[in-house]
Amino acid sequence: MLTIDVERNGGVAVVHCSGRLVRGVEVCTLRNAVVSEKTTRIVVLDLSQVEFMDAGGLNSLVSLHHWTRNHGIQLKLTQPSRLVREMLTRTRLNRVFDISSLHDALAILSGADCHRARYAAGYLVQAQALAAK
Repeated sequence: MLTIDVERNGGVAVVHCSGRLVRGVEVCTLRNAVVSEKTTRIVVLDLSQVEFMDAGGLNSLVSLHHWTRNHGIQLKLTQPSRLVREMLTRTRLNRVFDISSLHDALAILSGADCHRARYAAGYLVQAQALAAK
């Protein structure tokens, strides 16, 4: 099962993914979450809590990469779990995607706008608190 939580602020949508990113309903859930962000400039996929991904999940990331690029939206993958990172590396898709740590992604976003910097800082504190649990 895949759980999606989306946080929006200005032109940035952070999509938190938790669970299994596999062919079927889960892939459709992720696609719907990203495609619904048509007015967003940047979509950040937080993959830190993805515990399993199959070829269908990998294919969905590639499909979303194409969709966002065709719609003038930047897609960033942050904090992929060990399994996701290994799959991206083995398939050499790590060269296709913009992959960064959450800290790096927030630093990039904070340079664009002070309001986003405050939002990013708040998000970072929240993420660190969750990681400490």
